[in-house]
Amino acid sequence: MQNQKTLRSAFTLEGEGLHTGTKTSVTVKPAGSDTGYVFVRTDLDNNPTITGIIENVKETSRGTTIEENGIKVHTVEHVLSALCGFGIDNAIIEVNGCELPILNGSARLYASEIQRVGTDELEKARNIFKVKEPIFYSVPESGVEYIALPYDGFHANVLVDYHNDFLPNQYAETNNYENYANDIAISRTFVFLHEIIPLLEKNLIKGGDLSNALVVLDKEYTLEEINVIADKLNKPHVTAIPRYNILCSEPLYSPNEPARHKLLDLIGDLSLTGCALHARIIAKKPGHKHNIEFGKLLRQHLKKEKSKNIAPVFNLNAPPLLDINQIKQRLPHRNPFLFVDKILEMTSEYVVGLKNVTNNEDFFIGHFPNEPVMPGVLIVEAMAQVGGILVLNSVPDPENYSTYFLKIDQVRFKKKVIPGDTLIFRLDLILPVRRGIALMKGFAYVNGNVVMEGELMAQITKK
Repeated sequence: MQNQKTLRSAFTLEGEGLHTGTKTSVTVKPAGSDTGYVFVRTDLDNNPTITGIIENVKETSRGTTIEENGIKVHTVEHVLSALCGFGIDNAIIEVNGCELPILNGSARLYASEIQRVGTDELEKARNIFKVKEPIFYSVPESGVEYIALPYDGFHANVLVDYHNDFLPNQYAETNNYENYANDIAISRTFVFLHEIIPLLEKNLIKGGDLSNALVVLDKEYTLEEINVIADKLNKPHVTAIPRYNILCSEPLYSPNEPARHKLLDLIGDLSLTGCALHARIIAKKPGHKHNIEFGKLLRQHLKKEKSKNIAPVFNLNAPPLLDINQIKQRLPHRNPFLFVDKILEMTSEYVVGLKNVTNNEDFFIGHFPNEPVMPGVLIVEAMAQVGGILVLNSVPDPENYSTYFLKIDQVRFKKKVIPGDTLIFRLDLILPVRRGIALMKGFAYVNGNVVMEGELMAQITKK
């Protein structure tokens, strides 16, 4: 069993943001088990936090931006890549601005500081997602392809293909992050020369220069053409066309440095899945947008896997989160068709509810007189009512909404439910609630055993 890890002590780095050009500092601190990656905006009142999880990714244009409750942090992928590359599961990342410093355009300084301060093992086991079957993501019109395959550990291959003779196809790979600091972390971000002016016009790359980015000459340029762009950037003139058609302040660390940087970004973006991946990842033409979409797909599979056959643990003597009267304030159902007695736990992503099955239930009169069995359709109905409370939890005024189920799929009944049983339901969102529609995976348990499972799709509408 692998345990979670964190930093042994904190470290601080300073620099300009790549896109804002604003000088900021970032302090990375140790954190306890199950904290994950939490960003803190120390420049704002009350130091609001943004959880580093893929559902919070809001922008992927030239970097990865996360946002929670209207508070953003830009360009998080490099620090996350370094943390992930050294097997660190938990960290508090404090930044005194809206963008992390670009430093030298890579994760090298983060890696150096992590090596300097060291890591500590924590008491809890790592949250590992082992891919058990191929998971595909593709965008055929642009040639983008990703696949995750079963693998004992982590292996990633990337292929960079711009159909450009000046930057030919490049490959990069890592196996279990071996030699991450020297092979991946040092690789700098890159941009094509023709992209610079449009990016400036979009008010981006204000902090970019040859000390923190490679500039790829994607066609034949004269020195005069290059220096016209240098003038617009207020940067020194270039005196010679460089080797490999890449402008940089320091020589390339390797001929495939652009591909290695794409691998660096992939590691950082996929760390937002919230788990340690055990898979072989193959990514053709990766980029932040597609990294995140692929990561969301992996996270969907992770949620399904986590919810399988794991009965919720709870204390029957503890006060419920919602009692029967509070449930009635949210659901329109009434006896004999209200099948939820308590809500035990609930977050924005899952809910746990309880129904006591007694011999006084009306349906036992005819189902069946000599062998009372709870009808399967009513177990589904009870699960749907618990799921309805979860969906209603996504709006600030649930009393003004009703829940309607659009689809029930992959329902399986495992065991009978009889008088005296206590039914426990757990439902997890497979996808975030969007436009009032939610897709959930649910399990029903009796005595820790699964008695029913299924997927439910629901929609909430105003009354």
